[in-house]
Amino acid sequence: MNFVDRIEETARLRDALSREKSSLVVVYGRRRLGKSTLIKRVLSDSDVYFLADRSEGQHQRILLAKVVAQVFPDFDKLTYPDWESLFRALNYRTDKRFTLCLDEFPYLVEQSPELPSVLQKLVDEKQLKYNLVLCGSSQNMMYGLGAVYDYGQMGVELKNNIKQYWWQSMVLLHENIVGIDSAIFMHPTIWKASGHVDAFNDPLIDNRDSKKRYRADVLIEDQLAKYDDKIDKEVAKAAKRFGEAFDEAQFRSTNGRVLEHQAKRDALHERFSKALNDNNLDELRQIILDEEIVCPISGTKNWTEVRQFNLMFSTEMGSTADGAMKIYLRPETAQGIFVNYLNVQKTGRMKIPFGIAQIGKAFRNEIVARQFIFRMREFEQMEMQFFVKPGTELDWFKTWKATRLKWHKALGFGDDHYRFHDHDKLAHYANAATDIEFLMPFGFKEVEGIHSRTNFDLSQHEKFSGKNIKYFDPETNESYTPYVIETSIGVDRMFLSIMSASYCEETLDSGESRVVLKLPAALAPVKLAVMPLVKKDGLPEKAREIIDNLKFHFHCQYDEKDSIGKRYRRQDAIGTPYCVTVDHQTLEDNCVTLRNRDTMQQERVAISELNNIIADRVSITSLLKTLQ
Repeated sequence: MNFVDRIEETARLRDALSREKSSLVVVYGRRRLGKSTLIKRVLSDSDVYFLADRSEGQHQRILLAKVVAQVFPDFDKLTYPDWESLFRALNYRTDKRFTLCLDEFPYLVEQSPELPSVLQKLVDEKQLKYNLVLCGSSQNMMYGLGAVYDYGQMGVELKNNIKQYWWQSMVLLHENIVGIDSAIFMHPTIWKASGHVDAFNDPLIDNRDSKKRYRADVLIEDQLAKYDDKIDKEVAKAAKRFGEAFDEAQFRSTNGRVLEHQAKRDALHERFSKALNDNNLDELRQIILDEEIVCPISGTKNWTEVRQFNLMFSTEMGSTADGAMKIYLRPETAQGIFVNYLNVQKTGRMKIPFGIAQIGKAFRNEIVARQFIFRMREFEQMEMQFFVKPGTELDWFKTWKATRLKWHKALGFGDDHYRFHDHDKLAHYANAATDIEFLMPFGFKEVEGIHSRTNFDLSQHEKFSGKNIKYFDPETNESYTPYVIETSIGVDRMFLSIMSASYCEETLDSGESRVVLKLPAALAPVKLAVMPLVKKDGLPEKAREIIDNLKFHFHCQYDEKDSIGKRYRRQDAIGTPYCVTVDHQTLEDNCVTLRNRDTMQQERVAISELNNIIADRVSITSLLKTLQ
């Protein structure tokens, strides 16, 4: 095969390899254009090129050792238990400096999240005596760990507004709910007491052909959803055929195809629930085989056994290696609330029922971290634990289900975007559990969980600490361990649901199109953009004066670049609800043009009235009022 042209690119790559300092080189082009071939062309016969896949870490090390052995004989005769030992061993293969190229490096990181840290350690210690080239088309993987993301200047404003909306809805609107901020590091006994050390697992299964890993329970849940979709399609066709005379309930109970799909669905659901509750991993695999569930990537049914993977992140704390104590990064914020329950109850003179709210970071060693920020290893939670009298927990469970759903629907995305999903398998601490699911671009997914946790957590903390934390009820003169109702939202999931529901591409009457982010005004990063019509004649100064008066009330942005139409489009794209244009007439009558993002309607208003007109529409208060 001839390698056509690309002389200049080849020369630049060779120059980059000859430098002593590391550098970032971007090789761009569409798929199948020869980017990997270009990289291989600059390597010599004494260099090593390795194309990674999605197989597990140990298997990848074996494959890499075999590739290295083609250049340095017998390298694959030894076993390398970890990545560090393999990379260190390469230092002693030759006196001549060579290049090791790891292509599709993000695949390696996906299976071995510790790999970037290992390489950083070796670089810091100057223990790499060869050139290391890391290639990959997934940019985020090249700059950090997989499933760990940063928020930019607009994203963090939206995220903070979401948290404010939740926080105020809890601690401002409820006299019996207070907030705390507990430490991320806690004594390891706490996580032993909570059951996370022994029971915080995901059932995972691999496809041998694609080398992709999946949660076994999710594969089966997706199969259940397929049966539901088949039933819904039959109902939809019938509704279209019969029109207003259509009786959906009767059709579902009499139609042969619907009954057939429903019977298969019910049988699968019963079998699935039993397997989960019995923790029967063999049965989960058998269900996958019997339902002929295929890997979305390979299309095959070549599945491994189902295995349990613990989701806890562990680390060590201590001044010396031999005296270090093993601790865990918290997988949930709830235990911090339980640890502080007694302090809050006593110091705040709280009476049952009462709640404790917290917003904080949590960490889970997600083996299958997919769907962008939907499933992350480092994420943020908004949790509230509501302490109630035993025997009343299920009534409070229903109350909080309704309360939390109302909170979501207040954002205005439509009732059809939300649904409850009751758990088939309850957590070890729960006697009732449901999820509020949101219609994401990839289907209905959980954004919030509501659990009745019984008195498990407080009883366990009492047992392991040896401290009496029972509540004395002055009305009944009895002491008891309170039951707990939990509401827990993933901030990042909430962020994703709002972004996906707000994004619109509109065709205007003029034939033009615009991209607009129809964020709820109270959550928008920028509430108001102020624009001088031209950059002269005192208009910029007047615009700055308006911003100086309004910036104490809400987030404003000054924008003077490009035509006024382009500026409108730019603000539409970041979700700014209102724009103000300052023109020459403004200097005479102190009035400006106020434009609405959603309707694009413009009106002339006095500058003195801007705060009164905009403030209530864009404040968190406007959302909170809809919850009463």
